[in-house]
Amino acid sequence: MSKQFQFKLVLLGESAVGKSSLVLRFVKNQFDDYRESTIGAAFLTQTVTLDDQTIVKFEIWDTAGQERYKVSLTQAPMYYRNANCAVVVYDITQASSLDKARTWIRELQRQADPSIVIALCGNKTDLAVRRQVTQEEAKKYADEEGLMWFETSAKTGEGVSEVFTAIAKKLPLSAPPSRTGASRGSAAARQGVDLNKQAAAHGSNEACNC
Repeated sequence: MSKQFQFKLVLLGESAVGKSSLVLRFVKNQFDDYRESTIGAAFLTQTVTLDDQTIVKFEIWDTAGQERYKVSLTQAPMYYRNANCAVVVYDITQASSLDKARTWIRELQRQADPSIVIALCGNKTDLAVRRQVTQEEAKKYADEEGLMWFETSAKTGEGVSEVFTAIAKKLPLSAPPSRTGASRGSAAARQGVDLNKQAAAHGSNEACNC
């Protein structure tokens, strides 16, 4: 019997940086060039197997970008309340998105549990020819704030699984685990809210790589 640990993970960042695409790649290994924007928040689950005996199950809350859907910082705590970990995403081709990421990180440091594991993630490395945020700048900021730092491409899948695996390894696996068989873990891994339905229900036809 495997030991399973369950953690709440929240994704934050400006609209269109690729939060939903990262989740879709991690959970279903898929990518959609014309993803509809998330409205409010979507919820999915996925597991990471660290070894033959340890499974980490993530409850993933994918939030909308605050500017587009007016998800203000005063509303945000409902999404990251009791979160064990957070992935704050920026777009390497948009320097302003790193500024927004800094805002979210300050908010997490001020409001979230002090033990929260925070990863800063620069997405869209497949568009590196349009890069505006250097690796040196982002890594220096992450080091100063004690954050994990990654670069990913939700489109190609580069680095995506590594983000969640590294977070799983950093989380404290000291809480009493829920015991589950491997087949049950696989079945639970892809349950959750369909990200497309979330936006379709609100009549959003806007195409964005978010």
